Amino acid sequence: MIKIEEYSGHIRNWGALVEELGIDRSLPRKEREEAILIKAYETWGHDMADHLHGMFAFALWDGEKEELFCLRDQFGTKPFYYYETADGRLLYGTMIRGILEQPGFVKELDERLLQIYMSLTYVPGEETFFKGVKKLLPGRYLVWKDGRMEITRYWKPEFAPDESKSLEDWADEIHRTVQAIMPEVKAPDEKADAFLSGGVDSSYVAAMSDVEATDSCGYDEERFDESGLAKKTADMLGKKNSRCRITPEEYFEIVPYVMYNMEQPLGDASAIAFALGCRAAAGHTKICYSGEGADEFFGGYNMYRNAERYGEALKDFYVGNTNIMKEDEKKQILKNYYEDVLPINLVKDIYAETEGLDPLSKMSNVDIQIWLEGDIYLNVDKMSRAAGLEIRMPLTDRRIFDIASRMPSRYKVTEEQNKVALRTAAAKVLPEEIAFRKKLGFIVPIRIWMADERYNKDVREKFKSDIAERFFHVEEINAIFEDYIGGNSDNWRKVWTIYTFLVWYEEYFVKR
Repeated sequence: MIKIEEYSGHIRNWGALVEELGIDRSLPRKEREEAILIKAYETWGHDMADHLHGMFAFALWDGEKEELFCLRDQFGTKPFYYYETADGRLLYGTMIRGILEQPGFVKELDERLLQIYMSLTYVPGEETFFKGVKKLLPGRYLVWKDGRMEITRYWKPEFAPDESKSLEDWADEIHRTVQAIMPEVKAPDEKADAFLSGGVDSSYVAAMSDVEATDSCGYDEERFDESGLAKKTADMLGKKNSRCRITPEEYFEIVPYVMYNMEQPLGDASAIAFALGCRAAAGHTKICYSGEGADEFFGGYNMYRNAERYGEALKDFYVGNTNIMKEDEKKQILKNYYEDVLPINLVKDIYAETEGLDPLSKMSNVDIQIWLEGDIYLNVDKMSRAAGLEIRMPLTDRRIFDIASRMPSRYKVTEEQNKVALRTAAAKVLPEEIAFRKKLGFIVPIRIWMADERYNKDVREKFKSDIAERFFHVEEINAIFEDYIGGNSDNWRKVWTIYTFLVWYEEYFVKR
């Protein structure tokens, strides 16, 4: 007998699978998707992920073989964790807290990861801050049998540029593929909203969907506020728009909630705004679309335009989208520094996989395997789950990545523009002013808020706390903080990264 022990996600191509596998399509969604997983395992065994599209992580027990089979989707949109106890049992699940509560778990901090966190602002790779709790990495499955574990990598990003097509050909292929995917993203009886910023990705998803309403976040600070652009886009598409106004008071108040529900510290300031956005959206919908994945697949970040300039030097310094604190600075502020724990070690194998490819493909591969999994998808999963909202990401799909993996880099970025082919595809349904709008990112006014004495009281207290004393030379981190307060706004990310770790540590190792 096969039994689903853990499951989180959404199987996008369920309609085709129920026909192929002989499953009753009228089953409620939870029963239907569990039936798909069981039948897919019976039919294709460990190769079952090759037949699934969507977002998923699961564990199933095969009673006949007496083995546990755990699998995480190709991009790691849904997390999966495991822990081996001293007496030889395997604890596992899609939430770390579910593991912490089980008999045999011993809660210890893996302090080495603080060194990585201080540079990247998130926890990359298979380790977590809870010693012994590991992530099953994207594109892997785990088999546990007779007290032994074996992990197999069933998929990885691969790039093979095809020079035979024009820009318009690539844009047409992207558009046809998005058209084919969108009807799968929700069932006919489901209702969804779409998150909408001022950018092309969310605008394209909204335009290609049948959603009636969109959700945006905004601030009173005009230079950081994209909600006006989102409202104009929604009006143009004939869709309603709800604006979640984020105040600095709300922003700082929710930080402990975010760090607790994130389960790992995350120094991405947009995560706090996203949490507030999820809460607001959950007040009127249970499903929301979002546009993650396209930047990493199609060259969306402005720094990608420097790829050719970096050339072979990439493998000596590029560890992903963020790298805010260098080793000399970490040696100065951390009480315990480990010479062998370096961010660059995380990506050596990734560079080996892309040997001979162009620099942009190498940068994309690093971000797909490190940044997306460790920051973006973690944030989406944890904050939506905490709010009782389900987020589906149509552009994170193997069929979309397949196009990006074959597309020459010159159709992704130029000296003047990023995401060129994707923008060209989006322009088929969006005005050019939206399709080719400069990327702003999900920006937050934190760099000015945190310098304001009305809002930074907890930051000051944490920087002088007993917790800070345990990990940091407090005079050094307070010097960074005072330098920031004094006008060096470039230091805000360092301050925020230290602060989020301290808040997270208090939630998990002091309060609980």
